[in-house]
Amino acid sequence: MMRDRSDIETGIVGLGNIGQYHAERLVDLGVTLAGGMDVAAEARTRFARRYDVDVYDDHQELYDTIDAVIITTPNKYHEKYAVDAFEQDLHVLLEKPLGHSIESAQRIADAAEQSNGFSMVGFNNRFANTVEIVKNRMDRGALGTVSHIEANYVRRRGIPGRGSWFTRRQIAGGGALIDLGVHAIDLALYLLDYPDVTEVSGVTRSEFGSREEYAYLDMWADDAGPDGFDVDDSATAFIRCAENRTISLEVAWATNRPATHEFIARGTDAAARFDLLEGDLSIYSASKAGADHLEDTTIETRQNDTHSDEQRAFFDRILGKQDGGSTVEEALTVQSVIGAIYDSSEEGRTITIDE
Repeated sequence: MMRDRSDIETGIVGLGNIGQYHAERLVDLGVTLAGGMDVAAEARTRFARRYDVDVYDDHQELYDTIDAVIITTPNKYHEKYAVDAFEQDLHVLLEKPLGHSIESAQRIADAAEQSNGFSMVGFNNRFANTVEIVKNRMDRGALGTVSHIEANYVRRRGIPGRGSWFTRRQIAGGGALIDLGVHAIDLALYLLDYPDVTEVSGVTRSEFGSREEYAYLDMWADDAGPDGFDVDDSATAFIRCAENRTISLEVAWATNRPATHEFIARGTDAAARFDLLEGDLSIYSASKAGADHLEDTTIETRQNDTHSDEQRAFFDRILGKQDGGSTVEEALTVQSVIGAIYDSSEEGRTITIDE
């Protein structure tokens, strides 16, 4: 019987930068890091040397030794590793997005539903202190009825690495929308308690990544130039939900405007504005008490490591110590919205989401 985190033998599939990022936090949380798997020999060697654990080129060999797995591979390969893990009743923390396509995401969701393992999808921004403060206020009615979320995740220059898997549709499934938009869409829906999505209208653009003269200051990976860049680098969308709740979405890897990570939850009694990455949080309201006036309140809190808190929630859920965390069903909804935005852009019309 598992009594604490050290009893949960955990492996990582995908031993690149994201995999190592998770590994560091596993060790800090006191979780037993039992091994790792990657198809690249160099990644396996580096991981084994750094963490002194067994590494494999076959995920099934790893799965036979563990209770839980964190999957951090490129999007196209999520299905293969997640479905096999669910079929072995492993607990699965799958990095976002759920899949590289709606069809693949659906197959993952079907496998998760049949599994005895617990699953979470890596929407780590839910665990930001500022988000938890806003969600708490919304849940206790402090903002009144919240009917609209403004969701922005915009970089001025932030293509992850031209020529990497991020910029190839066949592997990633999309560009800025599936990379950044997946976070923004989940967070907006999460704040609204995941209402049914009814209609989606959007436009995706590819205006910067294919340029020979693309100017930037830094990249996540090396810049291999525009060859093979076939994904979007920005998207704009409007999402209509049940009971006339709405979301306006703006995401970009690259655009000629200041970066912004601003979210605004607009309610009938107050609104909350916060910066997803910087942690700034303000509450805006108006009152007739005394005399008509507008009131702006600044809230300060500590910045927290959202990936560590996400992992903590995952493992505590395995131990039965708490509920919550993002579900595969919610991630499938996000994937449906992303697919509808791409369809809306391609077809030049609003897409109705079937219930």
